[in-house]
Amino acid sequence: MTGGWPIQAKLPRHQLIEQPSIPGQYRCGTLNPPGALAAGRPHRPNYFPVARVGTLANSISPLTVYHQRVNEVTGFGVTAFILAGGKSTRMGRDKAFIELGGQTLLARALNLSRAVAAECSIAGDPGKFAAFGPVVEDIFPDCGPLGGIHAALRNSHTELNLILAVDLPALTPQFLEYLVAAARKSTALVIVPHAGGALQPLCAIYRREFAEVAERALRRRRNKIDVLFSEIETRVLGEEELLRAGFTPEIFHNLNTPEQWVEAGMKYPRKT
Repeated sequence: MTGGWPIQAKLPRHQLIEQPSIPGQYRCGTLNPPGALAAGRPHRPNYFPVARVGTLANSISPLTVYHQRVNEVTGFGVTAFILAGGKSTRMGRDKAFIELGGQTLLARALNLSRAVAAECSIAGDPGKFAAFGPVVEDIFPDCGPLGGIHAALRNSHTELNLILAVDLPALTPQFLEYLVAAARKSTALVIVPHAGGALQPLCAIYRREFAEVAERALRRRRNKIDVLFSEIETRVLGEEELLRAGFTPEIFHNLNTPEQWVEAGMKYPRKT
């Protein structure tokens, strides 16, 4: 194929650099963002379609295109799903659409997930959310978050999948990068943080195979997520580990009530 994206090539993603002798062409080399090695977080090899972009126009810098390609490759192999199907009973209104810092919680979650995922979808009601991005609908309705996780994994085309509740405004891109890096180093079906004395299954990485585990449970009307982790290989990111990495339990605080929303609004004022 010429003049566009090439055929699939099995090359480690950490070996893509610009080939300076041919403008706009790429070959194998070292790909680690500045500071990654020093921080002890080098990219691990992963396979992806390598770009063959052809000769660049004089007005476009090859280095600019290279960095754009690096950004695309970084998210390869991860799909994000925002769980937005909750009833928000205690909040009294749909949490996905309440605003914090001038953004809805849904917009914040979608923007955050794009730090680590090339594709982002919403698990919820298409009638509510189709205008905001791709939507996956529960196959087992009214089964809580496990139903949303199951639907997400059944609709995923990637091995690693970030499942993220819509109401976690304190999460940071740095934590999601840490979570994905841990998943790439593990063979576990689930990589889940433990903080504040509890597992955090709505901010975790799930491999697609977990859909089978979830479906068996849903057919038996077992809708709790945590209890399933004892049946499979699970990598728990303990609280001490997270603290050493610079992540406090507060990043997992969610919003359930109007009072919590008002309090969070003081921490995240509208940007002017």
